[in-house]
Amino acid sequence: MQQNTLKIMKQTNFRLILLLLMAVLYLNTLLADNRDLMVRCVAFYNLENLFDTIHDEGKNDYEYLPDGGMKWTSLKYEHKIHNMAYAIAQLGTDEDPRGAACVGVSEVENIGCLYDLCRELKEKHNRNYVPILLEGPDRRGVDVGFLYNPDMFKPVGQPKGYELKAHYADGGVVRSRLQLWVSGYMLDDNRKVVMDKVHFSINHWPSRSGGEESSRATRDTAAMLCKQVADSIYLREPNAKIIIMGDLNDDPFNNSCAVILGAKKTREEVPAQGFFNTMWQKLDRGIGSLAYQGSWNLFDQIIISEPLMNAKVEDGKWVYWKSQIFNKPFLTVQEGKDKGTPFRTVKSGVWQNGYGDHYPTMIYLVKKK
Repeated sequence: MQQNTLKIMKQTNFRLILLLLMAVLYLNTLLADNRDLMVRCVAFYNLENLFDTIHDEGKNDYEYLPDGGMKWTSLKYEHKIHNMAYAIAQLGTDEDPRGAACVGVSEVENIGCLYDLCRELKEKHNRNYVPILLEGPDRRGVDVGFLYNPDMFKPVGQPKGYELKAHYADGGVVRSRLQLWVSGYMLDDNRKVVMDKVHFSINHWPSRSGGEESSRATRDTAAMLCKQVADSIYLREPNAKIIIMGDLNDDPFNNSCAVILGAKKTREEVPAQGFFNTMWQKLDRGIGSLAYQGSWNLFDQIIISEPLMNAKVEDGKWVYWKSQIFNKPFLTVQEGKDKGTPFRTVKSGVWQNGYGDHYPTMIYLVKKK
């Protein structure tokens, strides 16, 4: 009996050692494969009221002036630029020390703010970005924008802005941000164009002001506009690689995203020319990009087209790898009743010298070298 027991234990130990060796070999194979891959990070970040200190004619930016409600002085603006640049410089560095190839942004007052931001990124962090921004009709004067590293991405054609035509439940006209579309090519590590075009849509859909239900139709209309543009691209390019990103002011399971855009939770659900929501499963695990009244939301979404998800690395194409919510400690409140939530610039009218009320979100694309 004792001999049989010892024999079984030896066999069990042998199997465990064999399984461990197989696991090590598999991991080494993956690491070797990763060394043969180029990685590109694509990110989105709501910059939470990146206003300069000068009034823009026709914009309701009075709160963010030196004598406005926020007492928005040059010193505060400089701190804001410094903090935003520091955060953006870290994006993607978990996989590529050069940082993100492209960053969609929202809540930016004008192109001048983005030039100041890019200057800080260059001078303090050796990050080379070129900004794109089209002015829209938003009541407060904030817009969406796009930053790209010219060593990693080459835009083609002109950026396009699509204006949302929608109404509130009381009949009032929605004056919201343009939906910005930028197309171009990801470059390889030698700055050579890979003939694999990517279309970016940068969004900041209408807020939930007045309540989620009463404002729902405005975001549904925004989703319809985004879907129409995406479908028009699919008509021209049946295998189009499309990345829809932004602060959608809805969660992945809401009607605008799950039904109108048709962005699915799992890869298996995505039909040909459909869309995959890279963030949905994170929310299911309780991970969000902003906190409201003690609960997490994931408004900052990155949604990709089926061809980007199903492309083959071995064919020399860019393909989706994984997603990430960039909830690093420096972006997070470390103590008090707000512990564990995004570290804001201003809270309840009080200057915090933080970053923003949203975490950045990211995806990674890979391609064979």
